[in-house]
Amino acid sequence: MHDDDAVLIDRLLTLPGRWAVVGLSTNEHRPAYGVAAYLQALGHTIVPVHPRAETVHGERGYARLSDVPGPIDVVDLFVNSSRAGAIVDEAIAVGAKAVWFQLDVVDDEAAERARAAGLGVVTGTCPKIEGRKRGL
Repeated sequence: MHDDDAVLIDRLLTLPGRWAVVGLSTNEHRPAYGVAAYLQALGHTIVPVHPRAETVHGERGYARLSDVPGPIDVVDLFVNSSRAGAIVDEAIAVGAKAVWFQLDVVDDEAAERARAAGLGVVTGTCPKIEGRKRGL
């Protein structure tokens, strides 16, 4: 169970935004692939961020978060927990408004750094799960 404000989750899911999905690749069997498609169906713009910088769901990919041009509203983390801290630090540096730690992506210190920097933080859940709970 996550400890995050339901109002924040509602806002992130319902207000159109630009989501950098870190760990998103063309592998249709990975959870990030389906979640990114779901986010697009909700009206969000997705930005794949993966070392191979693949185009996914018609959107150009970038190797690193810092390579993404323009503003980022949400950084969605589909990475090993050991990589989350560095990506959160990048999210802070690029001016993202929120970070979403997917299920099983845990780095409490990174989440606290994000909160201290003024970012919204969601942990321990998935946008697709939360959206479906809300009938989205």
